[in-house]
Amino acid sequence: MVGREQFTDEERAALAPYFTNLDSPVFALINLPEVVKGALFARYSRSPKSVRRLFLDEFLPDLDGSDAVTRNSQAGTARAERLYARVLSEYGDDSVAQLGGVHLACEGASNILTKVLEWGRLMAYLEQSTRYVPYTQREGGTWRYHVPAEVAASPLAGRYVEVLDAAFEVYARLIRVLQNFYAQRVARDSQDSDAVYKQAIRAKALDTLRGLLPAATTSNVGLYGTGQAYEALIMRMRASPISEVQDYAALMLAELRKVIPAFLARVDQPERGERWTRYLAETRATTERVAARVLAGMEPRETAGVALTDFDPEGESKVIAAALYAVSDLPDEALLDAVRGMGLDQRAEVLHAYVGDRTNRRHKPGRAFERTSYRFDVLCDYGAYRDLQRHRLLTLEAQALTPHFGFAMPGAIEKAGLVEEWKRVMDNSAALYEALAAGGLRAVAPYAVSMAYRIRFSMEMNAREAMHVIELRTSPQGHPAYRRVCQEMHRLIRDEAGHGAIAAAMRFVDYSEVELERLQAERSSERKRLALD
Repeated sequence: MVGREQFTDEERAALAPYFTNLDSPVFALINLPEVVKGALFARYSRSPKSVRRLFLDEFLPDLDGSDAVTRNSQAGTARAERLYARVLSEYGDDSVAQLGGVHLACEGASNILTKVLEWGRLMAYLEQSTRYVPYTQREGGTWRYHVPAEVAASPLAGRYVEVLDAAFEVYARLIRVLQNFYAQRVARDSQDSDAVYKQAIRAKALDTLRGLLPAATTSNVGLYGTGQAYEALIMRMRASPISEVQDYAALMLAELRKVIPAFLARVDQPERGERWTRYLAETRATTERVAARVLAGMEPRETAGVALTDFDPEGESKVIAAALYAVSDLPDEALLDAVRGMGLDQRAEVLHAYVGDRTNRRHKPGRAFERTSYRFDVLCDYGAYRDLQRHRLLTLEAQALTPHFGFAMPGAIEKAGLVEEWKRVMDNSAALYEALAAGGLRAVAPYAVSMAYRIRFSMEMNAREAMHVIELRTSPQGHPAYRRVCQEMHRLIRDEAGHGAIAAAMRFVDYSEVELERLQAERSSERKRLALD
């Protein structure tokens, strides 16, 4: 460990408001504008001084004590802007823009918008769950859904509201019906409290009924990201053809500029942000026109729920060779030749050693598992897509949400005698979509589509990410829809790709049938609450 840095009493007093400690080599920066933290770290990379010494010598003179309390004051922001500009001119902008972050809340966002907000890989997201939050409360006398400005200004506005209101009314009314249905079929275990049992029953009912909700249903999203990540997100949102997305981009930019204004200076520059936004909008529009021409006459068709469309037949051999790479002195090609000559026992021995004794799904093997990848073409309900789309360390591309691939209907709906009501909501949703599309509102027509309708998307991931996604999304507490998708992914890796050893390493894939998916999780939550109490 490095020696303790010495500061005078006066220096310690000056540093104390801005650092969590003055003696350890590990500490956090506090009570400073994000732009100052970013500029300080950027300058730090070019200086032999410690960060606390650098702060004293070069940054503290531009600050005063008010920054520790009113860090967003006009004066504090102005000083931060000068500091940032000085570092920016000397070191460039991208690396500095990665060093300041903001927690941002986006509330009342439709499920169409939330998918845009959650698209970037280098951000963190939390979204309100349809599993825990029943959409039964009205806000200002209206159900919780978004009416796009494009629809509000059209002759279809009244029909849009009528159809979505009816869907919410059916959803709200059937919650109690489904709770009673499940309560009659799944008895409460004597070890479970009434609270645990009721919460598990309610979650099951909400899971079953979420397909009735339209994609216009609003949600609340919490985001955390760097200045650079927000910059990319806002420019992508500005390029959208949808007014809600553009409106939120403006709202987000206004709030971010209260916290990290200099990090977003490029957004409005004609030769930077504006040109980037035009590029994104133009390439999307041009690709749509070309696709319409070259694919003319081809009709969409329903395919298998999950299809493995691309994989490397030698992928497992390459993973084993990669596992040996860091612990040998042989070149890549020599290791692959050696693996090709191994028997099954030797190959299994290497992979078993590399994977180790995984005692829970959070124990992941190393990056050798990134040596091969799988591409899946998936057709499943939009509700399941919403959950799978949040996995960002993979390549996901989605087609537009339409009613053209039909809808999913949970078995409980038929058993509870609710098929006609379910189908009526689906039929009204599909008819409204077609009316919007025919009326020149194709870009916003997906708002009307119920979440039970299927969407087609591709997921391409390396074996390491596949292990994470498949094990997590097949866990017993998961929603049945995405559990089935990921169980099939695992089967295809094992049987169709022939990567049996890789599939076997995914030892926490769960194929069990579960009556109340949230029961074990609710039991665990209660145990933790009792322990804390």
